[in-house]
Amino acid sequence: MSNEKIFDKRKEILKELVLQLHAGNEDLPKLKKKFKDELGDVSASEIAVMEQELIDSGVLTAEQITKLCDIHVDIFRSSLETHESPQSIPGHPIHTYTAENEKAKELIRKLKADFNPMDLIQLKQINTHYTRLENQLFPMLEKVGFSGPSQVMWAKHDEIRDMFNKADKEKVEELLDSVADMIFKEEGILFPASLEKLTEAQWVEVKNGEEEIGFAWVKPGSEWKPVTPEGIHGKDNPNVLPDSLSNLGLLQMKTGKMSLELVNLMITHLPVDLSFIDENDNVLYYSDVPDRLFPRSPGVIGRNVKNCHPPKSQDIVLRILDAFKKGEKNVAEFWLEIKGQFIYIRYFAVRDKDGKYRGTLEVSQDITNIRKLEGTKRLLNWS
Repeated sequence: MSNEKIFDKRKEILKELVLQLHAGNEDLPKLKKKFKDELGDVSASEIAVMEQELIDSGVLTAEQITKLCDIHVDIFRSSLETHESPQSIPGHPIHTYTAENEKAKELIRKLKADFNPMDLIQLKQINTHYTRLENQLFPMLEKVGFSGPSQVMWAKHDEIRDMFNKADKEKVEELLDSVADMIFKEEGILFPASLEKLTEAQWVEVKNGEEEIGFAWVKPGSEWKPVTPEGIHGKDNPNVLPDSLSNLGLLQMKTGKMSLELVNLMITHLPVDLSFIDENDNVLYYSDVPDRLFPRSPGVIGRNVKNCHPPKSQDIVLRILDAFKKGEKNVAEFWLEIKGQFIYIRYFAVRDKDGKYRGTLEVSQDITNIRKLEGTKRLLNWS
């Protein structure tokens, strides 16, 4: 039997075991024994492919897999532990993720030994690690047809974020176990599968937007020197306009002319965050402003907007866009308080002169100080 046929057969056995788990037909100890007897050992890529195919085929939803992914990992844990965690050169995104995980493990050990609120505050920095995964690694995996992590792991990230918001000395144990389990899933499944699926050039793209989001506890090294086709053969700088455009100097707009440089400066000086989604629901643009309200990085460009949101809010985003496309609505607005800021979020349907839907503009603004305004302040009162 060929290696491909062996892999397919093992994958089908794996699927059957997971479906039995979801159906609740057999208890965990029996399934663990069955798994060991029939498969013995399993790689991270086999688990990743199996879960992805269950989602793609509609047999199980991402939400169903999320609910029981802790149990999946528990069944496969002993097998995964026989595979070494991926190691890479300092500067490679996986090396940075792994270094952050080592710091998180250290904080978990300290908190389990002796609860200290300051250590818990330190551990909360893991959110930056999750945000980088969501905005840089997950979009790249989606581009190669591997969307399972963004649907399943993001939901687990949000569960952990909620736990941090409610954590105290009595509830911290569950939180610490959840963070530790997520580290195991990353190093046992996500990272090996990602290294297998992404090219060196794609890892460069993952790395390019990391600085905009930031890092938890560590500073990436610089030893990683990727070898890519672009590095060998050269690549046009995407930030440099072709001569035919740059020679024009000015962009002709409806009510004036400006250089591209001034247009970018004007947008980045607006007191709002802007994002534009095209008529196919893909992100075309976001304003690279200082102190963004919500994290954005280059990995989001070209990504389906649904995948830019946590799984629990994806259906609502799609309903808004559907209402815009049908012409039922032109605006959707929301507001919330985050860390002392009052955030006002608006979505606007963008239509051309013929009324055809061309996309959606998202505008987010911190209106904390605006809400406090009273009376009048005229131009003559400026000082």
